[in-house]
Amino acid sequence: MDQNIYTSIPAKTKIKNTYQSYHDFLFEIMNNIHTKLRNNIKLTSQPTYKARIKSFDSYYKKILRQHPEEAANSNKLVTLTDMMGIRIICTFLEDVSVVQQQIGDMFDVKEIEVKGASQSFREFGYESVHVLVGIPLDCFPSDMHSYKEKGIEVPDNLVCEIQIRTILQDAWAEVEHELIYKTEFTPFDMPLRRKLASMNASLSLADIIFQEIRDYQNKLQSEMNERRKTFYDKADALTDTKSTSVKTEENIERVTPYVQGTIDDMLLQAIHSHNVGDLGTAIKIYTQIIESKPKPNNIVLGVIYKHRGMAYFTQNDYPNALMDFKKSFECDPNSFRSVYYEGIVYSIQKKFVDAVVCFTKSLDINEYQSHTYYRRAIAYYELNEFENAMNDVISAQKLGLDDDGLKALHEKLIAKFDMKM
Repeated sequence: MDQNIYTSIPAKTKIKNTYQSYHDFLFEIMNNIHTKLRNNIKLTSQPTYKARIKSFDSYYKKILRQHPEEAANSNKLVTLTDMMGIRIICTFLEDVSVVQQQIGDMFDVKEIEVKGASQSFREFGYESVHVLVGIPLDCFPSDMHSYKEKGIEVPDNLVCEIQIRTILQDAWAEVEHELIYKTEFTPFDMPLRRKLASMNASLSLADIIFQEIRDYQNKLQSEMNERRKTFYDKADALTDTKSTSVKTEENIERVTPYVQGTIDDMLLQAIHSHNVGDLGTAIKIYTQIIESKPKPNNIVLGVIYKHRGMAYFTQNDYPNALMDFKKSFECDPNSFRSVYYEGIVYSIQKKFVDAVVCFTKSLDINEYQSHTYYRRAIAYYELNEFENAMNDVISAQKLGLDDDGLKALHEKLIAKFDMKM
């Protein structure tokens, strides 16, 4: 009998002993990579992480399929690309590409595979981005000498597999693993295959819809930031302040309405009209939303009244602006911005006592408003209440407001106190 037949069969005990001897070494590398990812991946919604060292049984089965001769004839560890695996689970589809790019900035990327990209809609395999990265020097164990004394050498072509998925992609992958991969079962009858394909399609569609809603929210927020900045700029000009505390993005992308005819759609149209200076259209749409009596009206109406008030304010229609800010606060007593805007109108009208009352209400709801302290300080100054003004200036400075107008007011107050001395 040919002895080569026996030498070509991998000895499971030998392979197991070798693999287990490397377990702590691989585990420490994986933990270091895991820590590096957690410390450096930056997303609006931070992802969750899973990490694992491949079990020996899974390792051995894969070795038999992929590298039987090498395993049989080598005394060294036979490496696989997925011995160390880290999964990054993101909230939104857009996060997947952002994480992939950030991984590329941190590691030497050896290979990228997009699982499921080539599947048709009739198939039900999971989707995931798999990135193979080389091991950077700062991720090797700090005490390499002790490992070398045990005969542990760094294997050739050692990599770590990083999987990037959304929450729903990960949920599907876990279920599919239990139903199909783990049991080595592939459904043959068409009804069952269709059910699985339908479930996968539903989860994929949900991911797409979540992303569309996220895109809509981001663009709406950009429009609202631009509208708020315009309001503050006008208020600063009218009250002779030059605040730099409000920042916004430039070159805002204008959006097509997300769902036509909804309140969200109408609000986005109104804010866009407001931002481009078409205040008549903006006020008309805000009024249509108010007259439709949206539910729950206490929250929604509060927002719409506030937006319409800002449009009236931009038109120099202070009575209507003041009325809308008051209605907004009545609808939502937690709306510190509505009563703050009311105070701004009173300041412009030189009604500084009323302005102080409004700014104080706003700070009672949210005490961490540097700009509100600043505007109340201006009102106190106009009322010759210099000590109160100085206290508010100090509060605004403690909250990080670094503003030319605030500095000028501080200097004026110092001069007033020096005159009293």
